[in-house]
Amino acid sequence: MNSLTILTDAAATEGATGGMGIGFIVIYVIFFIGIIYFMFIKPSNKQRQQQEEMAKSIKVGCSIMTTSGFYGTIIGVLDDDTVIVEFGNNKNCRIPMHKKAIAEVEDPDAALEEETATTEEKETKSKLGKRK
Repeated sequence: MNSLTILTDAAATEGATGGMGIGFIVIYVIFFIGIIYFMFIKPSNKQRQQQEEMAKSIKVGCSIMTTSGFYGTIIGVLDDDTVIVEFGNNKNCRIPMHKKAIAEVEDPDAALEEETATTEEKETKSKLGKRK
């Protein structure tokens, strides 16, 4: 065979396969689907799960902050999606609100427990300091 026939056969073979193998294209597509999943879908699922857990933990007496930045206190739970929030010191400002509009929840019992634990640690440290 001469060199012209070998070059022609190689060019025909390359044209038939398209230059790249189909396996490379499949791996390429799977790689980008993985990037999209880990950058967009997984974080949004995690955030939605945290929002649902927070909505389940809401009870009467919790201090909240809404997504618009208002601070208030839960004074009633109407159903699974709606709560009544009291804003400010004015007892007449009570608004029904959807749970999805709540950005942060602070349970007064949990805050009290943290405060007592912190004071107990300080007392323990001060007692240890006096014994030396």
